Amino acid sequence: MSEKSSNSSGSDEDVDPESGQPVIELGGVLSKWTNYIHGWQDRWVVLKNNTLSYYKSEDEREYGCRGALCLSKAMISPHEFDECRFDISVNDSVWYLRAEDPAHRDQWIDSIELHKAESGYGSETSLRRHGSMQSLTSAASGFSATSTSSFKKGHSLKEKLAEMETFRDILCRQVDTLQKYFDSCADGVSKDEFQRDRVVEEDEDDFPSTTRPNGDCPHNNNGSKEKLFPPASPKGINGIDFKGEAITFKATTAGILSTLSHCIELMMKREDSWQKRIDKELEKRRRVEDAYKNALSDLKIKSHYGGPDYEEGPNSLINEDEFFDAVEAALDRQDKIEEESEKVRLPRLTPAPPVDAYSAIANHRFSTGPHSRCSSLSSVELVSASDDVHRFSTQVEEMVQNHMTYSLQDMGGDANWQLVVEEGEMKVYRREVEENGIVLDPLKATHAVKGVTGHEVCHYFWDTAVRNDWETTIENFNVVETLSDNAVIVYQTHKRVWPASQRDVLYLSAMRKILATNENDPDTWLVCNFSVDHDNAPPTNRCVRAKINVAMICQTLVSPPEGDKQISRDNVLCKITYVANVNPGGWAPASVLRAVAKREYPKFLKRFTSYVQEKTAGKPILF
Repeated sequence: MSEKSSNSSGSDEDVDPESGQPVIELGGVLSKWTNYIHGWQDRWVVLKNNTLSYYKSEDEREYGCRGALCLSKAMISPHEFDECRFDISVNDSVWYLRAEDPAHRDQWIDSIELHKAESGYGSETSLRRHGSMQSLTSAASGFSATSTSSFKKGHSLKEKLAEMETFRDILCRQVDTLQKYFDSCADGVSKDEFQRDRVVEEDEDDFPSTTRPNGDCPHNNNGSKEKLFPPASPKGINGIDFKGEAITFKATTAGILSTLSHCIELMMKREDSWQKRIDKELEKRRRVEDAYKNALSDLKIKSHYGGPDYEEGPNSLINEDEFFDAVEAALDRQDKIEEESEKVRLPRLTPAPPVDAYSAIANHRFSTGPHSRCSSLSSVELVSASDDVHRFSTQVEEMVQNHMTYSLQDMGGDANWQLVVEEGEMKVYRREVEENGIVLDPLKATHAVKGVTGHEVCHYFWDTAVRNDWETTIENFNVVETLSDNAVIVYQTHKRVWPASQRDVLYLSAMRKILATNENDPDTWLVCNFSVDHDNAPPTNRCVRAKINVAMICQTLVSPPEGDKQISRDNVLCKITYVANVNPGGWAPASVLRAVAKREYPKFLKRFTSYVQEKTAGKPILF
């Protein structure tokens, strides 16, 4: 994986307003979890402008990104166990990412957090960018007058409130009028007192002794008893009717008090009804919130159920029963696909008769002596019919000798071998072996197939050109190196069966012919596949590398034809011994691995032998 940082230039949105420095753009290769079928895939990821985008590769950036996340509300979570992995979630959208090493992971996390801090809403730069007027406007709207819309459910109450508004307007006008009147009265009283004082002083000067003995003031000239200072007009100053205004003020305040009393009565009467409605609404809200939480939880489980946390691993969130059920369901779907393809294939040939009806043949001849079921190990000389020489020749010959020595041994006297499947001539045995919690059960299958020879069976088993014609579990494969005409190194990935991790295998495949020393014993054809290492196919993070040691051992038995007839396929029977020692790696439960092996190995053997029968039907026999 590679990563790089680059500074954007010439764009205002790439510059930090506070420091004036450009925000760093980060781009590089990260492994992204795509789905449970394809697993982890390398993607070119770019961090820029508070957005995380990914492309299939760096060269395809010009075609547009395949997905993007806004980081403003993103949650970045380093994985608890995987030091190279971190997850980014926005609502129910989750990206699972893996860096090359923990240092690169930390670099990505720090850069993403920096972009969030610099570009996220609520940061100082964000507040400066949004400005203060928006906040002031929002704050002002919060101080708007409370309307009467909150009381819409009470019609009479609304009317009374309208009356209150009217009374308020009248009262305000009356208060202004009375205030003016009081001000005018105060000014008039001051002027009258000043004028009276002046008149009294002048009268004392003009009439110093006119006071009568009884102390009364003198009358005016016309003899009227009216005092010198007549009483004020009842309308007061400026023509204001003080008495009328006082009566109106009293009536207005009385109306306000009456209306308030009525409003209080109405609110008290409706309080119980409102409380019941509030309780009902609160209960509805509680139920809706619970339903929302449950739905959100289910949605998260469904969106993540297929993510890397639920796949095979030491910290998988899926239990063994769920693991088993998921694998069974996936295999059932594959079986349906295979059944559909089987409908267009040729019909099966007739079952093979008992092996005792056939004799062994060597060097393309059939024996005239007593028929023998198979050769004894002592009569088989371990001589390779191939003169292939390459750097793995020694390993190949060791594997061939081991298989010829141990794989053909009878399992009748070994109590460790358990017969797990028996279908006609096919029998499958298993010996349970575990090492460090990993199932390493050796499997051995025996079968007898009519109409084909050992050479033909081994040829189709070894030939990579026809591998996809009969092998349905392989997703893709390629020949890494051709060592000789009969030896190749093959890399293949198997179809993923979720929640198990995807497996890949790198193995050497060699085909040999083992000559028999006894004329009545058959030659043996053998294909051995065993794991090797190669610089051109190193292990990857996307797959678990399995280790295998597999052998297909075939011997041809021939029944003599009648009279002078030529040997036909009706006279030919192939005795097959298939052995498999597989270390699957990973953390799949033992119960699942054993169940899958018991189910899939017989299907594989029947599918392959049927394919060989169909391919060789009507063709010359290849001994």
